[in-house]
Amino acid sequence: MFRMRALAIPDVRVYEPRIFADDRGSFLEAWNPQTLAVEELHEAFVQDNLVRSRRGVVRGLHFQLKNPQGKFVRCTDGEIVDVAVDIRRSSPTFGQSVAEVLSAENGFAIWVPPGFAHGYAVLSESATVYYKCTQFYEPASERVLLWNDPAIGIEWPLDRMGMPVINARDAAAPLLAGTEVYP
Repeated sequence: MFRMRALAIPDVRVYEPRIFADDRGSFLEAWNPQTLAVEELHEAFVQDNLVRSRRGVVRGLHFQLKNPQGKFVRCTDGEIVDVAVDIRRSSPTFGQSVAEVLSAENGFAIWVPPGFAHGYAVLSESATVYYKCTQFYEPASERVLLWNDPAIGIEWPLDRMGMPVINARDAAAPLLAGTEVYP
């Protein structure tokens, strides 16, 4: 039911579902742990989140230092560019990022494993993002990495998203060089 492909950082994977469409609409299997286990996704999820945002909103780059969260992310309405940044100091891809466009139309989901900062920007007029987490949200453990840190070099599609809309906490986030990260 899914085709899995690794991104340039192989721990981050995109799941492309088979979409069945006819004159009534479409159907896709959004979550099936048995099917995904075949593709080596064996995670237990404890929390589901649903976020609605308007065009240009950038959320992130967020992570939890204690009890890091893995996230299985899907855009159920609209379109986003989803970003993962490797912040595992011992990793050969430390400080590198990958991005993927997720939309209601393509049905793609992205697996962002623990040890990564995660964020996204809304490309359509609005978007709804649904994601599953492997750990509960812990406000005291949450950290933020600056969304446009030049050392990371994320190529946000500003031409598609317009003026970035960022909350005060995310706009004041530290650079990777000044952020506490994973070993």
